[in-house]
Amino acid sequence: MSPLIIQLIIIIISSLLIPPQPTTADQSFISILITQNGLDFVKNLLITKAVSAFTPTQLTNIGKVIRIPVIGNVNVVLSDIIIYRVNVGLSQVMPSVHGVTIGGSDITCDLSMKWHYYYASPFVPVSISDTGTAFVKVEGMEMGVTLGLDIRGGSLNLSNLECNCHIDDISIDLDGGKSWFYQGFLDAFKDAIMSTAAKTITERLNAEISKLASVLQSFPKLILVDNLAAINVTLVNSPFLSDRSLGFEINGLFVANKTNTHAYGNSVNVLDGLQPPVHCSSPSKMIGMTLDVAVFKSAFALYYNAMFKHWIVDKLPERSLLNTTGWRFIIPQLYKKYPNDNMTLNLSLTDPPVVQITQQKVDATVYADLVLDVLEGVDTIPVACISLVISGTGSVQITGNNLAAHLKMDDLTMSSKWSKIGTLHMFLIQPVMWTLIETVFLPYVNARIGTGFPLPLTNGFMLQNAEIITSSSGITVCSDVTYDDSFDGTQIYT
Repeated sequence: MSPLIIQLIIIIISSLLIPPQPTTADQSFISILITQNGLDFVKNLLITKAVSAFTPTQLTNIGKVIRIPVIGNVNVVLSDIIIYRVNVGLSQVMPSVHGVTIGGSDITCDLSMKWHYYYASPFVPVSISDTGTAFVKVEGMEMGVTLGLDIRGGSLNLSNLECNCHIDDISIDLDGGKSWFYQGFLDAFKDAIMSTAAKTITERLNAEISKLASVLQSFPKLILVDNLAAINVTLVNSPFLSDRSLGFEINGLFVANKTNTHAYGNSVNVLDGLQPPVHCSSPSKMIGMTLDVAVFKSAFALYYNAMFKHWIVDKLPERSLLNTTGWRFIIPQLYKKYPNDNMTLNLSLTDPPVVQITQQKVDATVYADLVLDVLEGVDTIPVACISLVISGTGSVQITGNNLAAHLKMDDLTMSSKWSKIGTLHMFLIQPVMWTLIETVFLPYVNARIGTGFPLPLTNGFMLQNAEIITSSSGITVCSDVTYDDSFDGTQIYT
């Protein structure tokens, strides 16, 4: 076999053995961890909503023929059986590698119903009947639900692994009827009421779980930031499940808000050993989110291309700087060549801003070219170009559910790129540029980043007492949460 063929075989085998690198759309840049406290909060919220959905619930009618000593056979029908009150005494949520189990115990349940009996005998010329009401107290009820979690199509898929309900005992308060009827009623219907109630509650639980699964599957893949940008919140990889927390990973990069999201396949098994994605300094916080530095780079790149790449300044607080007269002592040749002509300043970013995050601070460096344009009639004449390197320090804070920032300039480096108006003396121009950047450029940038961008939270949940941790890999937000059912988040989702 020739050496060339051997080399080709080696190349082919190597290409098959080396796994393909994941695309950007398949990678995770935001990690979310829900701690035990957060899971307890969600559990209590789900129980509250489940109880609200359960009451009222109507059970199917129950009919029986009961035999009363001396009297004989009596036909009895229970109708309008309604669960009108549920109270959950104790509850807990238990995550594990197999799923999430929510259990409730010491549950009481109140039912109301109507009863009707009739009795006929060949020895009695007329039938005997009676009607009344009854109230049932269910005590010692236990319920449990185990949910499986995986990622399908970039959304969270919820599967119902187990759902059950067990009732220990009931007490019945019968309104109306004869004393002989009560004991026969109790003996005949106690087990039937318990089994019917348990079956109905289990069916309602299954129905509510199906609704929740549908809602989770319909969650949007994008969160709108503004008319230019959106955040890709497609879920990737597998959920992280342990006995104390639940974690998710999402793409998290900024995209144009009309970009179609990637189609994702099913996730791998949750037992693959995914590590906890977030570390908070306080374990009592309900939720933690880590945003990789790539998230911020994608934001800067998008806005750089969309709006910051070119910026023509034709309005300034100091109007004299938009006329050559205002520059006559700074750049004498400019005024000499173009006396008393109006001007514009054309600022162009040469590259997306560079962001560096450390434990102490967030540094940003902006590279830009500033072109001085003279306006003569309908003509715009570029006369000089100055290269700028703007170094600043950023601070980040939480505003509502948004991660916002503020940039402060620390240093400004300048150099002449080209000039048609003689030599530019940077020591004369730099104070003017510093003032322009601090009074015009930075306020414009801070107005944008001061609003911030929305963090990936489900509608109705609000951050509370959030803290921010910076590191070389990104920014972590650790927070408690509250829930406002009236919150309408549809305006920011697509």
